[in-house]
Amino acid sequence: MSPATPFLTWPAPLRWTTYVAGALALVLVLVTVVSVVVVRRSWPQTDGEIEVSGLDGEVDVLRDEHGIPQIYADSMHDLVLAQGFVHAQERFFEMDVRRHATAGRLSELFGEDAVETDRVVRTLGWRRVAAKELTLLDPRTRELLDAYAEGVNAYLAGRGLSEISLEYAVLDLSGLDYTPENWTAVDSIAWLKAMAWDLKGNLDEEIARALSVAAVGQERAAQLFPPYPYDDHPPIVEQGAVVDGVFEQDATSPGTRLPQRPPLGPQVQEALADVQQAVAGMPALLGKGDGIGSNGWVVSGDHTETGAPILANDPHLGISLPGVWMQVGLHCRDVSETCPLDVAGFSFSGVPGVVIGHNADIAWGFTNLGPDTTDLYVERVRDDEWQYDGRSRPLTVREETIEVRGGDDVTVRVRSTDHGPLLSDLGGELGDLVEDTGESGIVGDEPRRWDHAVSLAWTALDPQPTADALYALNLATDWRSFRAALADFAVPGQNVLYADTEGHIGYQATGRVPIRKSGNNGQLPAAGWRSENDWTGEYVPYDALPNVLDPESGRLVTANQAVVDDSSGYPSHLTDDWDRGYRSTRIRTLLEARDVLDVDAMAAIQTDERNPMAPVLTPYLLDIELPRGYYSDGQRLLLDWDNRQQAGSAAAAYYNVVWRELLARTFHDELTDELRPDGGQRWFAVVTDLLTRPGDPWWDDVETEEIVETRDDVLEASLRAARDVLTARQSPNAEEWTWGALHRLDLRSATLGESGIALVESLFNRGGWEVGGGGAIPNATGWDARKGYDVATAPSMRMIVPLDDLDDARWINLTGVSGHAFHGHYVDQTDLFVRGETLPWVFSEDAVEDAAEETLTLVPGG
Repeated sequence: MSPATPFLTWPAPLRWTTYVAGALALVLVLVTVVSVVVVRRSWPQTDGEIEVSGLDGEVDVLRDEHGIPQIYADSMHDLVLAQGFVHAQERFFEMDVRRHATAGRLSELFGEDAVETDRVVRTLGWRRVAAKELTLLDPRTRELLDAYAEGVNAYLAGRGLSEISLEYAVLDLSGLDYTPENWTAVDSIAWLKAMAWDLKGNLDEEIARALSVAAVGQERAAQLFPPYPYDDHPPIVEQGAVVDGVFEQDATSPGTRLPQRPPLGPQVQEALADVQQAVAGMPALLGKGDGIGSNGWVVSGDHTETGAPILANDPHLGISLPGVWMQVGLHCRDVSETCPLDVAGFSFSGVPGVVIGHNADIAWGFTNLGPDTTDLYVERVRDDEWQYDGRSRPLTVREETIEVRGGDDVTVRVRSTDHGPLLSDLGGELGDLVEDTGESGIVGDEPRRWDHAVSLAWTALDPQPTADALYALNLATDWRSFRAALADFAVPGQNVLYADTEGHIGYQATGRVPIRKSGNNGQLPAAGWRSENDWTGEYVPYDALPNVLDPESGRLVTANQAVVDDSSGYPSHLTDDWDRGYRSTRIRTLLEARDVLDVDAMAAIQTDERNPMAPVLTPYLLDIELPRGYYSDGQRLLLDWDNRQQAGSAAAAYYNVVWRELLARTFHDELTDELRPDGGQRWFAVVTDLLTRPGDPWWDDVETEEIVETRDDVLEASLRAARDVLTARQSPNAEEWTWGALHRLDLRSATLGESGIALVESLFNRGGWEVGGGGAIPNATGWDARKGYDVATAPSMRMIVPLDDLDDARWINLTGVSGHAFHGHYVDQTDLFVRGETLPWVFSEDAVEDAAEETLTLVPGG
């Protein structure tokens, strides 16, 4: 989705307290001696029979050769209860860490190194919001959440830590005094808050834009955030307008847009450094960075071999072990009004149902819409008061206690204005960093000095019944019920693709997008003491969000690009920070290049590796004259390069090292570490513009005062440096370089795999895959130029669904079903994934039975 490192990414490797590390070292020998017993003790029973308390009837769990479960039951209660049981069998440690993360309780497991993460989560109040959302849900959704929790708890009952996972066994031996609490419905809902945070929209861009203005001024900062190129990269929906509050795909209207307000001065933007640090320290349960996105497209039967639609989807998220998704099928044996579920796809462990997949009638896929659902406000505060429209108001204050393993409890004091919690409290007082100009700080008749803080307004902090939408989506049978289901999908805002067995295809934008008052365009932090900068309290109506059914072209492509063209007259502001559209344009081009498409053609598009920046930059690189021999060896590789980044490509290796060197030489002298280029799609656009202006000040290195560098100086230096880097890292023979040797996929456990103890890390981490692809490429194995060439984000799964025969669908997971280290299904799909292969995804009962290698029967009792 574009719903990472899944399931947890730390700003720096997790380092346990000294006493934990010492205890672990002492028990490593013991663990080695009994490793076979300890490792296998927590593996799930997948054949035979198990008594499970809470069941009303028998449930069958059929697993294929990759351990993917297909669950059959006679009631919704039993079906979802069994899903909870199976999720806990395979992934309970992951589920438990997720719920600790979303509740701000990681310190209970991992000690003082997790305190800062817990402070941020407590300040945002994810679990508090989730508890309120539980009260808003439809009773049927609540019943399923409770049934799911019954299944999880039935699995936990009577099991010791070492019988649940190897991670618990290691922690138990290290001295952790812990018994997992029972699972609850709130635990499931809180995970949706984490998903919303990682896919929240443009908060990072808002901070970066403000700090860039402070660093280099507004005019030069604007070069770093170029406008979206609508002419080069078409939006998802290319026709339609809002008429009487409803989006109509055949309508036209001039529309209106909110006026742009002038940005706040640089003295205000400097105050954001503490907030940026706090945000950067947040756990990323789905991932973060430029590579977070997705590919999705659907074509009608007019373009397919069978005459039926085909839908494809591959969300790009962070990487870790286990992967964020778990494949599953959920089937009522006799589909009826009382037991209507018959669905298969990709689920989140900890959440009932399927998030992305298909049922017997429709298929759907997600990519991240990325609407602007967050705003930062610079507030005037003093003690526990804040100023608003010239009057003093009390801050809302609450205190929470964080329990710390091996340390003293930590009290968190959370202060909030009407806009939201004060994030700046996490980094200390901002005080005199901000100057007010042109306004008095007088309250009543008494002059008063105000300090400053930065608050966060975010739609996800307003409780909404998003869980209802997931349940309803699983049961939708046509376009009407599909759209009705998504009406409750509040956060995160998503692009949702649709296809059905009747031959229809469609698209619907979802999410609660705030309507701002005239003083605030959402691009930069606003003055919180002025009411004209507030949100109106209204949201873009669901019926006014862009949607389309059966477009004339017969194709719909969404890869996080703009949804509508700004000039189309669409009246609502969704965001200014779309993905740049390189992937969507490439996918559209490949789709249009074939008269007839099939499942294999769709799979080939998902693994396409053409770099869109290479044909722009390479001609400039080839124009640079280098001395023949050592330095020109790499340059010659580019002469006949096809711009594709296969793992074995020497030219791709050289090009990407040149690209990284170019970014460093152009921008590092003037931008702080936090603002330096990650090399992603925004920087493609920035450099494309700069290449046409060889004397632009960005090319000059301000640290060499007596020399003024130009574009060609930087290009030559980058070409030479790249040759030296690859000679040192790989070979003096340029023909022996490979992109995959630089661009490695390493899968790491986000907890024990980052312990800092090599032997412990080796238990849980797997790596060494050499892969192709890169950022802004359909095969989106993104990397961060600030850190190196290793894969940082990747397609978390791939799926292709032909609507004429659901048994011909294909799917693949980045890792595997199992969350148990050393289990056969821990990473058994990764080799296939790296080779671009997919697995058969059967759906009919006969086909599932034929593919089954193990059958587990769950019976009432326990």
